[in-house]
Amino acid sequence: MNKTELIDHIATTADISKAAAARALDAVIDGVTTTLQKNDSVTLVGFGTFSVSERAARTGRNPRTKEEITIDAAKVPKFKAGKALKDAVN
Repeated sequence: MNKTELIDHIATTADISKAAAARALDAVIDGVTTTLQKNDSVTLVGFGTFSVSERAARTGRNPRTKEEITIDAAKVPKFKAGKALKDAVN
C-alpha cells in the first residue's frame, strides 16, 4: 500500500473527503517526524513505538574498489511493533 492508497482507505473508513484524509495523514507524519527530530519517541498503544537510535561510526569497505572507508555516526529512526499489531499479523 502506498500513500495514495492509504489516503483512499482513510477517507472511506472515516467517511471523510480524500483532501481531509490527506491533511490528517500529513499531520500524523509531520507530528512523528517533529517528535523524532527532538530525540523523543512516539508510542501508539497497540500499534507500536517510533524512536531514534544512534548508530556508531564504523569502518566499511567500498564494494567497487575494496578500499576501506569510514562511515560516520548517524541517528536512525526505529519502529517496534506493538502486541496488538503483532497479533493481527499472525
